[in-house]
Amino acid sequence: MSSPTPIHPPQRFLFGPGPTQIDDRVYEAMSRPIVGHLDAYFLQLNEEIQQMLRVVFGTENKLTFVISGTGSGGMETAISNFVEAGSKVGVLANGYFCDRMTEMAKRQGADVVRLEKAWGEVFSDDEAAEFIARERPRTVMYVHAETSTGAMQKGKAICAAAHQVDALVIADVVTSLGAMPVQVDETGIDVAYSCTQKGLSCPPGLAPITVSPRAAERMNARTQPNRSWYFDLKLLNDYYNLSHRYHHTASISLFYALHEALALILEEGVQNRWERHSRCHAEFVKGIEALGLHMLVAKPEHRVVNLNTPCVPEGVDETKVRKTLLNEHGIEIMGGFGPLAGKIFRIGVMGPLATEAHVAKFLQRFGETLKGS
Repeated sequence: MSSPTPIHPPQRFLFGPGPTQIDDRVYEAMSRPIVGHLDAYFLQLNEEIQQMLRVVFGTENKLTFVISGTGSGGMETAISNFVEAGSKVGVLANGYFCDRMTEMAKRQGADVVRLEKAWGEVFSDDEAAEFIARERPRTVMYVHAETSTGAMQKGKAICAAAHQVDALVIADVVTSLGAMPVQVDETGIDVAYSCTQKGLSCPPGLAPITVSPRAAERMNARTQPNRSWYFDLKLLNDYYNLSHRYHHTASISLFYALHEALALILEEGVQNRWERHSRCHAEFVKGIEALGLHMLVAKPEHRVVNLNTPCVPEGVDETKVRKTLLNEHGIEIMGGFGPLAGKIFRIGVMGPLATEAHVAKFLQRFGETLKGS
């Protein structure tokens, strides 16, 4: 065997839906010496992460911490702990990740009922409330910011209707956390999970989760044990917060990265960060429309501000556009999939790239590439 090739990754501008650009301070934090996963320093660091996550989630939930796994690990944690075999689960389905939630709930043995809309559409308050009142599920699930479509689903009416029938609400905030208001307590969400590589501008590999006291009470009262050992929140809470008994070997460097990424958010101010992403989204849409494109999600109030989905113009090969941007300019964006394959671009404007200067530069390169396609 020849000598391994030295690692020299290319420099990219990550304008895709994730992973996103990372601040140099986060990279620097990852380079710090690791400690053991039961070390007092790590436990202290983890406690600080939990405190900062509560601010970003908009919650006072005591049970707020990080799962060792990607956003899909967060999803499986939420579903495996709060969906029991034989229980009815209502899913508001309007995109790919609603479908993934459905599949995971079915694997837990749940009776899944769905209210469906075309990808890119959202549910009105009345539609959601009528569905929940009719089906009376034990658990209701929805995606706040759908990564496959760029559509933002408001949750207050969903949570209010669910609580009227004594249902828990699980919300996927994978794309929105850190870039848009999630406001778990104000909205009434019982369980929310996310990831680190999107709005938090951190490397992938961790999944923040928060659980309301109401949901924790139901979890502690369940008679069936969680089918997942690794994602059992009772065991994880014991490891992180109670006895600190060994559960798994946490990725210390990723926790360093998340701590620094959250510190950056709090230094900027969560409200300021949300406003910055919203301003850049407005500039992005203005520029896209000037190029003659239109957004998949028609109404501005229904759009995810940090994940944009302009429609591919007629006669344009979106794959060719994406390859040209990557190969000639080092810019990564993604296309649609499922029923939206070949029909949309998925363009993230998050974290360090959510500035007017970066948006302007992107639009210039994107416009030039479209003309040449």
